[in-house]
Amino acid sequence: MSAVAAVAGAEPDLIARREGAAGIIRLNRPKAINAVTLEMFRDIDTALDRFEADPAVGVIVLEGAGERGLCAGGDIRALYESSKIRGDLGKILWREEYILNARIAKFAKPYVAFMDGIVMGGGVGLSAHGRHRVVTERTRLAMPEVGLGFFPDVGGTWLLSHSPGEIGTYFGLTGQTMNGPDAIHARFADAVVPSDKLAALRDVLTKIRPGTGSAEIKILIDGFSTGETAGPVAAMQPKIDAWFAQDRMQDIVAALRHDGSEQAASTLKTLNEKSPRGMVVALKLLRLARKSSSLEQCLVREYRAALEVFASDDFREGIRAAVIDKDRDPKWSPAGIEDVTPAMVAPYFAEIGADELVFDQSK
Repeated sequence: MSAVAAVAGAEPDLIARREGAAGIIRLNRPKAINAVTLEMFRDIDTALDRFEADPAVGVIVLEGAGERGLCAGGDIRALYESSKIRGDLGKILWREEYILNARIAKFAKPYVAFMDGIVMGGGVGLSAHGRHRVVTERTRLAMPEVGLGFFPDVGGTWLLSHSPGEIGTYFGLTGQTMNGPDAIHARFADAVVPSDKLAALRDVLTKIRPGTGSAEIKILIDGFSTGETAGPVAAMQPKIDAWFAQDRMQDIVAALRHDGSEQAASTLKTLNEKSPRGMVVALKLLRLARKSSSLEQCLVREYRAALEVFASDDFREGIRAAVIDKDRDPKWSPAGIEDVTPAMVAPYFAEIGADELVFDQSK
């Protein structure tokens, strides 16, 4: 059953409707901080088909139900269960999700994402590729996948590789959280709007003239913006650039140890909690993304690596420790970055033949 075809008396997991000139897409699983399921991705794609064809729709607005956030990511519990039985949910879900990410990035009509509260993983994929990305004083944005034996996906390697200096490498490997202004500094967002003004901005967007261009939408959003463009992590940029400029995890760790400061020690402690294999794969993906010419190239590479992750013990162990048993004590394999060999990493970057990710050029 489609997420939109709700059980009688219950609201659907995804609400898509036109309000005035706005095509509203609301993630509607507030108890799960709007974690996105495969059916929800499919319903978003269907909604975009409808809104794209409707001349009365001038702008798309993505929002999350509840007070906690736009979206905490994908439904990793379902992925965990499928991975345990060697199922194919990863192959299907990530294929459809990544194709949707690419579609959002090139969507013809202005696409506005309200990135209020928690925005992580799959939530970043639905929002940070949009044309107009609005954060608030409550925004807590992160790509924490290396803590699950994974890597920043949903086009995260493309986004992070376009952050200034080594800020993207830092956020991708540590999984640390950005506030609203730092999300702008990292080029994941465009404007900070106070959360108590989101309703007024939303109202204005529903009243635009269909056909209004992105430049005019930006002016409207800027009218509500605080003008902030950099937060606490931006102030650390010189140190972060020095620590994370290396192309090998061992050299990043050595730079942090050599620094000896409290900030470096704290960063090192964070890295020591992550999957060694996940960090090595993530760093290589980030470096390759810098040389890539398109988001689609990065998504193809991420998809190859994701299928390898899905079959790995580290992925199941990371989710077990974080979500299932919640003991926060994953047993990574291998246990140290020095034990991650080229032979272990190579399969994440191999072409996968008939299963390769192909984009629908008609959308």
